[in-house]
Amino acid sequence: MNAAVEQARREIAFCENVLAKGGLNVLTETLRDAPQVTVWTHYPENDVFDPQSGAQWFYHSHPADDPDAAIEHGHFHCFVRPEGASGPIHHLIAIGVDRYGRLVRLFTVNQWVVGDDWLDAEPTIALLTRFDVHMPRPSYLVNRWLTGVVAAHEEEIAALITARDIRIARHRPETDISTREDRALEVTSEVRF
Repeated sequence: MNAAVEQARREIAFCENVLAKGGLNVLTETLRDAPQVTVWTHYPENDVFDPQSGAQWFYHSHPADDPDAAIEHGHFHCFVRPEGASGPIHHLIAIGVDRYGRLVRLFTVNQWVVGDDWLDAEPTIALLTRFDVHMPRPSYLVNRWLTGVVAAHEEEIAALITARDIRIARHRPETDISTREDRALEVTSEVRF
């Protein structure tokens, strides 16, 4: 294991341990200011954006009837805006957590899911190291935990992004629309923990 992965894993554990001291976890800390949690609503409301790195994220939960809801409460969508807040936005990975804030899966999605500015695998993978959130709100610990997860799993995420493009290239929509707009294809690759 390389030094960067080891450091990222230490940062993940540090964030989880500090939160646990207060009876919290990544999920409860993310949703702490929400009077109620509404499915598909972004938390925090206007996303988190680090103007220095271009990293951005939001969390949303699943409806109770979603087949994954028994295991996965919801997920964090992680992006990078390499040209700043008004520039193009590129989805990197979704990080699924259970109701205790524990990592349960990493996955990629088709373009229609997040409406990002599409990049093929190679330039998307090149952006992974840019996902580095150093912002005080809504929680510095959640921001660092997400940064750690992306860094610790960079190799797996790169493989998922490559698999995403292969899946999209092989998919044949049943209607006359582009593959990246086909709502029949949502999750394009995943790894479960």
